[in-house]
Amino acid sequence: MTVRITKPEFNLREKISELDKPTGLKGSELMRSDTAQDARDLISAGRKNLIINGSMAVAQRGTSVSATSFTTAGYPVCDRWQFRAINTDHADFDISQVTDAPKGVCTKSLKIDVNTAETDGVNADEIFWVAQTIEAQNCSDLGFGDSGASDLTISFYVKSNVTGRYAIYLYSQDPNRYITRTYTIDSSGEWEKKVIHVPGDTAGNAINHDNGIGIKIYWWQFAGSDYKSSDSRTWQNYSNSGIAYGHDVNMGSSTSNYWQLTGVQVERGSNATEFENRSFGEELALCQRYFFRMKPASNYTSYGMGGAYSSTQAVAFMYFPVPMRISPDFSYSGALSTFYDKVGGFNGAGDFTNITKTQTMGTELTGIPHLEVLVTVNSGGTAGNPFILATENTTNTHFDFDAEL
Repeated sequence: MTVRITKPEFNLREKISELDKPTGLKGSELMRSDTAQDARDLISAGRKNLIINGSMAVAQRGTSVSATSFTTAGYPVCDRWQFRAINTDHADFDISQVTDAPKGVCTKSLKIDVNTAETDGVNADEIFWVAQTIEAQNCSDLGFGDSGASDLTISFYVKSNVTGRYAIYLYSQDPNRYITRTYTIDSSGEWEKKVIHVPGDTAGNAINHDNGIGIKIYWWQFAGSDYKSSDSRTWQNYSNSGIAYGHDVNMGSSTSNYWQLTGVQVERGSNATEFENRSFGEELALCQRYFFRMKPASNYTSYGMGGAYSSTQAVAFMYFPVPMRISPDFSYSGALSTFYDKVGGFNGAGDFTNITKTQTMGTELTGIPHLEVLVTVNSGGTAGNPFILATENTTNTHFDFDAEL
């Protein structure tokens, strides 16, 4: 005899929702996701942070600078983080990488201390900011200029003894458009996490898919009235009048003032997820696309090798750990007398008269994997001899290769 047993149909999602141990808010949202892409967007799976060195862990140039006015934009300490002051009459700042950071998030932070205060108030045309630029081809897929443009969420940890409202603004270079947001430091001397939502820009032009400036994000320290008069809380064509809209604080008013930043994340979508702590090696490699410092760890260390092609000139090849964004600007630190030819037979230490960058290998598409430098000497070389460019009995030299945006 055959016995047939039938069971009523049931909805698995409804049954899960009835369990004593519910899936929680995010779990419920995941269960309701229609596609795998919806689920990825919800949890920001995969590489998500558009900011490089948001943990402030990498500082190739050094860990501190003192009494700097920043009248010219510069990258003084933590890699990829740029500073600029305009029309400040006497203020200057100490910038450092410090070990004070929110526990369980990062181990380092970027700190601004006021060295000389802006005690007469902030004049209408004065500004001071810290910023990072996202390369265009790293954010061109946001779809700006289209009705489906992706939203962005900015999250970061900040600490200061100057409470009040601070402004942030985002500038998209290719469409030449911008938007501002604000955050408030509520408690003096306490780490606070801030989350800022930015809608995608559905108007204007798209962000070009190239190695230029994509989006630049500015954290204001102080700003004069010339930059705060226009309401810029929606994306609009660029105008100086609104780039610091809503900023109320003069962080530079006293030499006791400070401001710290770490755990900076910019991700697609409207959800702020946990800070993505990449390994130090990966973060360093990302930074070295834009800046690389070659520095000897011991005396007589070689920078690169090549050959002499006359009695007064030689070339040495310099290889980078990762291909650089563009052919970098080249500079060196140390007197010419602290460099020498290690094997080739030039007249020894003190004979070099110039070191300059010459040819580079690579393209904007592939990056720049290496270049060569030309060394000029007084005399004594032999064409065809090998040449090894080295540091002469010191570690206090270095070569800098700068391809910053």
